[in-house]
Amino acid sequence: MPDTRRDIPGLPFPPPLLYALPLGLGLWVQHLDPRPFLPRPIAAPLGALLLALGMIGVVAILSFRRAGTSPNPWRPTTAMVTDGPYRFSRNPMYLGFTLLYLGVTCWVNSLWPLLPLPVILILMQRMVIMREEAYLEARFGEEYRQYRNRVRRWL
Repeated sequence: MPDTRRDIPGLPFPPPLLYALPLGLGLWVQHLDPRPFLPRPIAAPLGALLLALGMIGVVAILSFRRAGTSPNPWRPTTAMVTDGPYRFSRNPMYLGFTLLYLGVTCWVNSLWPLLPLPVILILMQRMVIMREEAYLEARFGEEYRQYRNRVRRWL
């Protein structure tokens, strides 16, 4: 029986946590020191639009389920998923997290959660996406390289 503990990307933390902690902290700081960054009439509608667009992450998870593989990065990937939102983005779950993060930030019209977003995206790129891409290339070889060459990382 193969040792599946080694057949994972080796992420240092759960990706949703990288979004949730700064968002929660930013919302807490907003409660203490409100700093809106959008005109009031557009904040909630823009937030709602971004939240709706963020549902791409749910569709991405459903694509994983249909392919019979787990979206959990601590489980081995058993199939390459290239349909659904994966036709347009190699990381639609992370795109969804980012859109949801921005949606909440706009909805509550708070500058504080917006400030760490560039750092979050850099950490996602370097500590999550690069590891996952190396894992997928090792796991699927040329099939993954061809997919990577034809589909953008984010959009």
